[in-house]
Amino acid sequence: MAGLNKVMLIGNAGRDPDVHYHENGAEGGAGLKSATFTLATSERYRDRNGEIRENTEWHNIVAWRNNADICEKYVRKGTQVYIEGRLRTRSWTDANGVKKYQTEIEVQNMMLLSRRDGENAAAPQPFQQPRQTPPQPQPQPEQPAVAVAVADGTDDLPF
Repeated sequence: MAGLNKVMLIGNAGRDPDVHYHENGAEGGAGLKSATFTLATSERYRDRNGEIRENTEWHNIVAWRNNADICEKYVRKGTQVYIEGRLRTRSWTDANGVKKYQTEIEVQNMMLLSRRDGENAAAPQPFQQPRQTPPQPQPQPEQPAVAVAVADGTDDLPF
């Protein structure tokens, strides 16, 4: 049976993205771009004493290819973003021989929920396919109403 690895987050970028260009590697070869940044998600709740508390969780975000381009152009510290992706855990050995692990969210889909200047956007803009707007019909000039007179002096209007 196959598993499900799906993460959906709405939060604010904790820093501007770091953009990297990869020459070769397991991710797919020359010219591959990645962007990494942190995302803060917060929840508010009341404790037993009725005081409002806030808990903030920090997530490591990694975007590749076109999503990396979007991050580079539009995501800045404080930008509110919706991220859909999957969990990935990387491991490496540091200079002292200690094995390190880092869990990241690999972006599959994203939407900017605030404009570049930090204001809320009127409508979230998904970055998948550019939307094609259908051609608008051109207004037709109004036709004057014409009454047709019949030979007996009456017209053909029903009223």
